[in-house]
Order: sequence, then structure tokens, then C-alpha cells
Amino acid sequence: MAIREFLASRKADCKRLVELLGREFAYVSVLGSDVTTKTVVVNRNTSRVETDADADKGFTVKMTDGRAFFEYSLDDVSGDIDGLAAKIIRECGVADSLKKDMIKSCPIADEPLTKSFERKNDLGDFTDAQLLEACTAIKDAIISKSENVLNASAILRTLDVNKIFISKNRSLEQAYTWVNGIMLVNYREGDKMVGAREGECSHLLGEVLAGMPQKVDKLVNKAQKLVTAQPIIPGVYDVITDPSVTGLLAHEAFGHGVEMDMFVKDRALAKSYMNRQVASPICNMRDGAGSTLSVASYFFDDDGVLAHDTQIIKNGILVSGISDLISASELGTEPTGNGRRQDHTRKAYSRMTNTFFERGTDKLEDMIASIEHGYMIFETNNGMEDPKNWAIQCVAEYGIEIVDGKLTDNYVSPVIMSGYVPDVLKSISMISDDFVVEGAGMCGKGHKEWVRVSDGGPALKLRVKLG
Repeated sequence: MAIREFLASRKADCKRLVELLGREFAYVSVLGSDVTTKTVVVNRNTSRVETDADADKGFTVKMTDGRAFFEYSLDDVSGDIDGLAAKIIRECGVADSLKKDMIKSCPIADEPLTKSFERKNDLGDFTDAQLLEACTAIKDAIISKSENVLNASAILRTLDVNKIFISKNRSLEQAYTWVNGIMLVNYREGDKMVGAREGECSHLLGEVLAGMPQKVDKLVNKAQKLVTAQPIIPGVYDVITDPSVTGLLAHEAFGHGVEMDMFVKDRALAKSYMNRQVASPICNMRDGAGSTLSVASYFFDDDGVLAHDTQIIKNGILVSGISDLISASELGTEPTGNGRRQDHTRKAYSRMTNTFFERGTDKLEDMIASIEHGYMIFETNNGMEDPKNWAIQCVAEYGIEIVDGKLTDNYVSPVIMSGYVPDVLKSISMISDDFVVEGAGMCGKGHKEWVRVSDGGPALKLRVKLG
């Protein structure tokens, strides 16, 4: 198995700690994390190799006495395990003033399973010098395309995850990688300057390095178009979303809104809309680490629950939320494998993984041809939602005007799409038969608790307010 020595050498101590704590608690687990990251950056002014912020190394102990849950983090599990267990028991208690408000949680399922998971990777096939050389060549290729290019950046971000999970009946290991390649350009024409980006992602570094140079022309051509972009005239339009913006809509509309720890706290309107129509009957939406292959495609979550493929919306009906172990226990449901933590020192929450709309049956060219006047909008910038009231705002980098069923050369930027979630989703009238999921972003729980996620899907035709 490919897990590194740090975790492999701690498994016996983790099992011993679970055994000792199990004498005091109804359920005990230990998650061990050894996550390494690398970022390679080359632009006109600098080149560097550095560690990304989401590198992590340590252990998290999770326990429950049948009512309260406790989590205890530490950098290492070794040495005097008996003393460590006694220390954890001593420090994990509930004040008498809180006991009267505690609820009884459902028993934690701990089905026996011993398994090692590994995804093929090629990170070891490339030296830092080779990566710097490749990024330099990409940067130079971008700059060579036009004298209007002020600067260009080629960036590689690698994620190498090793984790173990130990409970009374479970012993799990996983090793997987992900790579994001990003190209950025700063372009000036006259007194106007714009930025543009392109990306490539895969679990294989070699595929990313091969794909990035193929998108250099597209990147510079896009910048040349964006420098002509004008502000959009606010209004309600027929709109086609590219897969990136489709993913943002999925993420913001029914991503955070169906994270079931929000159900426990009564902070999500979706809780009262289960098994009700919330979208067009042609809409189907999923989330899950097992739903597709992208940056959030792990084999088991931070609660030791195997990766799921969860259908959230089926034929327009809201059929499921996504949950971590604790929220599922409190709600009396099965956990969906969405328990994720920013690092070993942070709490696990219900979090999105790969969130997307399923493909439809329409051809993109037919969707464009069906619009007399509207826009096709491209490239996620950012978004926000209010899970309590279902207001949504999605920002796209740019749009292209559609007139008489044809894309024009009229670009608008930026583009803000907003509305009430069910109104937006119920307006979807066509869904393309292609499908793209991208995993270049980070998602926070509010303003913190960052994890890597992906989203996407097909192109959607809908009617929505743009501004």
C-alpha cells in the first residue's frame, strides 16, 4: 500500500488508543492525515516552488457517549498511549449546566471493514526543476502571442493525500492525488487592461502538463475579446450557462442549502422542501466523492464513511441532503460520506464534494438557436447564497450576446446572475448532452473551514435576472 511511513507506523498505536477510549465511550475513531501539497509558479517576474496552505499532518480522535460528541486533535499518536488515553478522558467532559439540553443521538454504525484504497499517480515522475522548466515554457508561449500581453503566469498545484481511519471494527487506508494547472494573462489594449484564465486538471500530472500548452491560443484570444467587453444592461434574459457557471449554480443553489448540519440547526429552507418540487422536471443533480473523478473524489470521508453518489434532485424533486456522521446521527439518517474537515485540528462538517447537474438530451447549437435575444455566460468567478431564504447570486467572468439564435462578437463583463432558487431552477427549459466537471476551487463554510470542491455539468438554458 502506498501510504507513507508516518501513518503506517502509527496504526498499532491508533488501534490501542481506540481500545482504551472504548472503555469510556460508546464509539471511538481515529483519523490520521498526511497531506502534502506543492505549488509551482512562474511569471515574468518570478519563479518559485512552495507548499500550499492545505498541507496537513496529524490525528483527530472522535468519540461519543451516546449523547455528546467529542473531538480531540494532536500532532502525533505514539509513545505512552495509556497516558494519552487518560489525558483525553480527563479533558473531554460536559458541564452539568449543559447536560439538561443534550439530545440522545442514534447509535453509530461501525460495520467491520478492512480495506486499502489507492489511485494511480505520477507525481514522483517529475522533479521540481522539470516542473519549473515546463511552466516557464508555457509562460513564454503566452507572452509570445501578442505585444499587448503585459504578464503571464503558469501555475501547477499538486495535492497528495494519505489518510488512515481506525475504529473498533474498521481499518481503512487511502492514497490519492490531484493536479490543477492554471494559466493567467494580463492583457492591455489602449487604456484598458483585462485578465483571463484557462485551466487543466487531472489526477495525473503528465496529463495536465500535456493539456496546458494546447489552451494557450484560447487564453490569449479570450483576452483579446474581453478587452472589448462592455457592461451588461440589467434585465431578465434567456440565458445559457456554460458548464462552469452551471456548476456554480448547483453549488450555490442546492449545495450549501442541503448540507444537513444546517438542517439540525434549522438554518436551511431545504429541510421543509424535501420530496417537493424545487426545479424543472428535466433537472437532476448529484453530489458525492463517488459521483465522478475530480479533486474531491476520495475513497472515504473524514468520518470513515465510504464515498457515496447521492442524488439530491430527481426529476425536479428534492430527494436528499448530504450529511456527516454527527448530523446524520442527530437526524436519524444514513451518513452520505460528506464529513470533511479543513485539517486535523478542525471539526468535521457536512460539506459538498463534486456537485453537478446531470447531462440532458439537447444539443448546445439547438439551445443557442432557440434564443431570440439573450446571453451565454461563461466562467465562474464567485457566488453566494442564503440557505435560510434561498436568495442566490452567481458571478460569471463574461457573457456573449445571442441575437436571432446566433452568438455574436458582443462581449459583456462581468455578469451577475441573481434570483430566488426555485424560480431560477424551475425556469430551466433545456439541458445539453455534454458534461464537464472542474475542480480548481476552494469552498468555505461561511467565511472559514476551507476544503477543495468541484462542480459542473452540462449547459443549461434558463430565464434569469442579469446585472
